[in-house]
Amino acid sequence: MSPPSGPSTNSAPPLREGGRVLVDQLKLHGAERIFGVPGESFLPVLDALCDVDLPFVTCRHEGGAAMMAEAVGKLTNRPGICFVTRGPGATNASAGVHIAHQDSSPMILFIGQVGRSALDREAFQEVEFRLMFAPLCKWVAQIERADRIPEYIARAFSVATSGRPGPVVLALPEDVLSEKIAVADAPPYRSVAAQATTDAVEATRLLLRAARRPLAIVGGGGWTPEASEHLAAFADAHELPVVASFRCQDFLDNNHPRYVGDLGLAPNPALAERVRTADFLLLAGARMGEASSRNYTLLDVPKPKQVLVHVYPDPAELGRVYQPDLAINASAPSFFAAAAGASSAPSPTPAPWREWAEKARADYLAWGKPLPAAGPINVAEIVAWLRDNLPEDAIVTNGAGNYTVWVHRYHRYRRYRTQLGPTSGSMGYGLPAAVAASLHHPDRTVVCFAGDGCFLMQGQELATAMQYGSKPIIVVIDNGSLATIRTHQERRYPGRVSATDLVNPDFVALARAFGAHAEAVTRTEDFPAAFHRAKASNRASLLSLKLDIEQLTASATLSQIRQSARK
Repeated sequence: MSPPSGPSTNSAPPLREGGRVLVDQLKLHGAERIFGVPGESFLPVLDALCDVDLPFVTCRHEGGAAMMAEAVGKLTNRPGICFVTRGPGATNASAGVHIAHQDSSPMILFIGQVGRSALDREAFQEVEFRLMFAPLCKWVAQIERADRIPEYIARAFSVATSGRPGPVVLALPEDVLSEKIAVADAPPYRSVAAQATTDAVEATRLLLRAARRPLAIVGGGGWTPEASEHLAAFADAHELPVVASFRCQDFLDNNHPRYVGDLGLAPNPALAERVRTADFLLLAGARMGEASSRNYTLLDVPKPKQVLVHVYPDPAELGRVYQPDLAINASAPSFFAAAAGASSAPSPTPAPWREWAEKARADYLAWGKPLPAAGPINVAEIVAWLRDNLPEDAIVTNGAGNYTVWVHRYHRYRRYRTQLGPTSGSMGYGLPAAVAASLHHPDRTVVCFAGDGCFLMQGQELATAMQYGSKPIIVVIDNGSLATIRTHQERRYPGRVSATDLVNPDFVALARAFGAHAEAVTRTEDFPAAFHRAKASNRASLLSLKLDIEQLTASATLSQIRQSARK
């Protein structure tokens, strides 16, 4: 997606500091907001912002700032922008860059760097960022001439959004930013996506017509609401069950009759078995990585026994793990757009797999019925209440931990980009993502789920929310444990638990110290009224749920896990 073209000019370019040139490029390419932590290494940029309408959101930690930028990239398909200083600033921000890489989110991280005369001397906080970030992003570079700033920024926007979207990292020597230069602005960038053809769609349909147990698995970056609509139309035309890959549950309305669940951590066993026994898979936009494939066990590697059609925007991914029967180098949105525009007739009606598809949907609905809980708080029922009472456009965010399984299993995402969760499995993501989402969509309800360990990794960004008027409602699930690791310990090393107990602060008092609305919820039935009060407060809010450690996971209690481990 490209910003609108600006007016052209034939006048000579003005003399500007490098920092001002950079800021002007950000505006020209459509940046709406910068997230970051100020540093002396990019003072000319901060100075230029005094004269340009481009808000700088001052975060409390570079990791939180990078996660906010990544969340904006997810929401908009345009690069989220983050500025950090060299050394510790950049290393702190690397967590957000890794999320953007594995989640295929467009993002640009700018890092202030030591001056050119000090390079390669291990100067104060110097790091060779081209080596450090090479495995974590699509492109990393260092701008060493001020007159090339427009060129580098235009390329950064293009690279971040083209093909498989992802992060770009640019290092900025501080003397480059202070150098005065007369240089023309670059034209607005244009992203490039590989386009599917009607021939590719027809070849897919021919393989599908021979199937009896087909599934579509969708995911990846670069989708749009229109792509979601085209997916729904394709699924309807072929009565095709649709599965979401890990944390891509909002790609198809979960109330749509063709939606049959998600593949991620602790998936529905019936769905996992259905993938194993399918005879046709349309893998569109997704990589079918470790989480979605259950550690690469659902599909045989390198040649799956299922007929596999893999649609992906990066040719390097096609055949990288799985050898498809039909490889289509195209974005998933372009594939379904081509399908929507194709004139070929759909599969025969009724489809020979109708019973298979209906059973898959029934399995999904049964999986979403809340289970009893061990204690006065039933997280499943709370998520189910939110499912039935949140607006369709409410955005739900989360980080990583056992608590996320309740959210993924019992919530239903109704519209595209109402789910923000890290496929990289990064803890601490939920709160920064929620802060960014609320700033970007101030009129929409934003709910953040966080475990106690997850919240404390980026909880300081509650200060950012209060400063800038972001209004997420944060639900902290506090069981005094790093529960995911505790679960692994209980299963693999029965009776030998170490390093996973947590002594937590009073989360209500902590949130109130920031100025947020906060309450403790001690019973399931008290949650709806507490949520309404949080919403009515019209500011960032926190609801603390104290959970008995017995309720260790969404599907098994601590006692059940221990009993199973003894067998």
